[in-house]
Amino acid sequence: MSRDNKKRSDNRGRGKNDNRGRKPYGNKPSYKKKNTAPKKPSNPDEIRLNKYVANSGVCSRRDADMHISVGSVTVNGKVVTEMGYKVKLSDDVRFDGRRINPEPRAYILLNKPKGFFTTSNSEGNSRTVMELVANATKSRIIPVGKLERQTTGLLLFTNDGELSKRLAHPKHPLRQIYHVSLKKDLKIEDLKKIEEGLTIEGSKVFVDEISYVDDAGKNEVGIQVHGGKTGMMHRIFDHLGYEVERLDRVVYGGLTKKDLARGRWRHLTEQEVINLRMI
Repeated sequence: MSRDNKKRSDNRGRGKNDNRGRKPYGNKPSYKKKNTAPKKPSNPDEIRLNKYVANSGVCSRRDADMHISVGSVTVNGKVVTEMGYKVKLSDDVRFDGRRINPEPRAYILLNKPKGFFTTSNSEGNSRTVMELVANATKSRIIPVGKLERQTTGLLLFTNDGELSKRLAHPKHPLRQIYHVSLKKDLKIEDLKKIEEGLTIEGSKVFVDEISYVDDAGKNEVGIQVHGGKTGMMHRIFDHLGYEVERLDRVVYGGLTKKDLARGRWRHLTEQEVINLRMI
């Protein structure tokens, strides 16, 4: 038999997939095992520091990384340079010494009714002013200053920490006007005493102006002050033997109750915010 015929005979019967003499599977392809471990849930109260800085309007997130790396950002008084560091919205985050906030600025004016505590936390079953502005904004606002539970009138809410601090500072006293209703008529001589200034418990207490309310009885007066707390009104009239029946703040730093019904709120205009910052 010739060599060619023998070769054809040897190959007869072999199919295309006959792998005799070869490795049965050749090189095995490599497959990476999928990670089926559950992801660690993220804390909704935390946010990456670079996102916090960027959301505050200071710069882009990429630039925020650079500022963080060179030590321009502090968290609760400590410099943080770690990439990916997470902070809470309640943390004190500062950029070049200035406190920043990642939430949109909000400025809400409420005409507070009686019976509500001026606090962000409920005291037992007591009602708070936070219930009245719950739908005003998604930003976390707090009241600027306080009004006593039975005192009504204008109350400002904001998440602008710098403005809140400025409005509360003794160097920037806000003009405020109160409508005071007494249980008995205020004598003209006592009105004059208040106008000239009173010494109460060793301290001199002054008001800017005081007058009877037009078209009302002598038991209703308007008092203008700069700064001071609503407790000051009670001290003045208690000292002279009068009982305050109603106390209503009708002007606060140029803001008025015009078209704002009791228990209602509104957003400040851009010009009103500018005016407050100029005080």
